[in-house]
Amino acid sequence: MVDSKTAAVMAEMEADVIAFTQELVQIQSYSNKEAEIAACIENKMKALDYDEVFIDSLGNVVGRIGNGEKAIMLDSHMDTVEVNNEQDWIVPPFSGEIVDGKLYGRGAVDMKSAIASSIYAAAAAKKLGYDKGKTIYVSCTVDEEFCDGENLKHLFSERQLKPDFMVTCEPSNNKITLGHKGKAQMIIKTKGVSAHGAAPEKGKNAIYEMAEIIQRVEKQNEHLMSDEGSKGTLVMSRISSVSASLNAVPSECEVYLDRRIVLGETEEMIKNEMDQIIEGKNATWEVGTLHRRSWTGKDIVYHPFHTAWKIEEDHELTVACNKAYTDVFGVEPDSYEFWDFSTNAVTPVSMGIPTIGFGPGDYTLAHMDNENCEVSKIIEAYQFYTSLINNI
Repeated sequence: MVDSKTAAVMAEMEADVIAFTQELVQIQSYSNKEAEIAACIENKMKALDYDEVFIDSLGNVVGRIGNGEKAIMLDSHMDTVEVNNEQDWIVPPFSGEIVDGKLYGRGAVDMKSAIASSIYAAAAAKKLGYDKGKTIYVSCTVDEEFCDGENLKHLFSERQLKPDFMVTCEPSNNKITLGHKGKAQMIIKTKGVSAHGAAPEKGKNAIYEMAEIIQRVEKQNEHLMSDEGSKGTLVMSRISSVSASLNAVPSECEVYLDRRIVLGETEEMIKNEMDQIIEGKNATWEVGTLHRRSWTGKDIVYHPFHTAWKIEEDHELTVACNKAYTDVFGVEPDSYEFWDFSTNAVTPVSMGIPTIGFGPGDYTLAHMDNENCEVSKIIEAYQFYTSLINNI
């Protein structure tokens, strides 16, 4: 448990942590439209006496405290998915209202509670002297909902940064999270021959060429789901075709696939799987590259192909998290979390940076109507991050 002095210093900021979370939720920050929230976060970091605060050319906001040899970064993303049915919410989605101990609003879970918790944790660590010999970075990144990891890839390259330890603050119900599944998004295209709809025998229908591929995708997903233990998945999420007109045989058909990857599955295995799915058909496949533009006007090119990862339970970072957990909750963690979804962690993991996850809120509420986070969980996360900085 933390001593009385530490508890007192941290308690001074608890109300501010919640108030700042509410302020963040009240700012609409859809992907590619994070300018307002970025300015808010920048101002808050400066007000909390961060040693350095900057916004990179992509629009990521980063605060630094300390200048020691050991560097740790706490990362959260600023963007949220959109709200298209405000009338279905029990409270307005940008109110930040607290009802029965839960803070409601878009981004309350994913992941503005984590932003506030981590920003104030670094400030508390500075007051307590935990920054001695360390460099603490708090990153608030852009466009994660579409291009997870590209934000940090740009940040690390532009600023020549490579922290020694990384904490991904995605929601985990305040459970230490050792890793997550990988993700590959692919496009399959079939080719046909255009012809008039009145003479289809003169052409070759690209949709019909895709038909068997669709069945293969469904069967492969059934096969993956039958595996014991952690299961990969394969979902066809979009289909479209190209034809000269509605009266013509389609000359091209395209489908988009989402493949979730479990530990032990390699990039080569996924590529072989795709080759088998299109075998014998007039078809090609490729990674479904996405193109976005950040709020600063900078282009983002995202190649969504990341394998699963997991940090060791006896790793230095895991041990430090266990100590922080005990400080906050009074007991050692009895289990760990492993996310089904992908996060910004794909970038530090690919760079060999030890990475772990921990964040307030139930991740099953992310992107949902009436998204909310328990106020107590926000405070616990703030305490955990502060203690982790001390223990690392």
